[in-house]
Amino acid sequence: MTLTLAVDCGGTGIKGSVLDELGQMTADQVRVRTPYPLPPDRFVGIIAGIAGELPAASRLTVGMPGMIRHGRVVSTPHYITQSGPHTKVIPELVEQWRNFDIRDALSEALGLPAIVLNDAEVAAAGAVTGFGFEVVLTLGTGLGCAIFDDGTLLPHLEISRAPVRRGRIYDTYIGDASRKRMGDRAWSRRVRDVLIGLRPVFEWDRLYIGGGNGARIEQRDLLAVGGAILVVPNSAGIIGGVKAWDLQMDQLRQPMSAAGRPNPGPLDGAEKGSTTRRKAGAKKKRKPATGQDAGS
Repeated sequence: MTLTLAVDCGGTGIKGSVLDELGQMTADQVRVRTPYPLPPDRFVGIIAGIAGELPAASRLTVGMPGMIRHGRVVSTPHYITQSGPHTKVIPELVEQWRNFDIRDALSEALGLPAIVLNDAEVAAAGAVTGFGFEVVLTLGTGLGCAIFDDGTLLPHLEISRAPVRRGRIYDTYIGDASRKRMGDRAWSRRVRDVLIGLRPVFEWDRLYIGGGNGARIEQRDLLAVGGAILVVPNSAGIIGGVKAWDLQMDQLRQPMSAAGRPNPGPLDGAEKGSTTRRKAGAKKKRKPATGQDAGS
């Protein structure tokens, strides 16, 4: 049996468990409070510590906040701060995390093959049907986003960093700090308005809402948004750790260059031939039109 160590990393807590092939937990979750400041080596140590408290696994899935591309961290919003979300950013941590190969670091530390994705993408893997254009939004410390087209995970977009109103970004506009300040009812109406604004941007077939605060949105506000909307439990962040290995994301597994960009794979024979033909065709110059041609 293939057992998966699934770790869901958030701005306030990091939790993990070992799952069987059906996504069922074989042990109780281990949860630790996210410590700050959090450089990459400390982050790897925390996950190794969680693994040490759980049964042995065959592979590792990690979901973490930020832009994760090909197993490398392009950016992460929380772990670069002094004391946690919305506190002072430490420039040295920004540089340490930028382009850090977190997948290889975790794989080497734990001795397991690993997948590292944005945390919303892992949660989405445990929720989507694989049919149509499906969008998953997670509401917790901030806003997470994952997009699927007929089950294929599309390139990640950090919607959370986009400006929404008066210079504020989605992360702070509908994040947990705003909910606590506004109260659940007013916050739910704000989320409603955000979803109504995002619907024509995505034109989703189905929208899934998850994360720790997803269930706090009032039903009447979801009905006001319209369309097919499903609220998924926060446990999807763990359960998706198994299904993440079945995602159609070969492009995401390409090796990376030192600059953090994918190395182009070798062309097969057919592609080489077509490329050669295109180059040969590009060299041909068009003959100038004759008088007869121009007059016709």
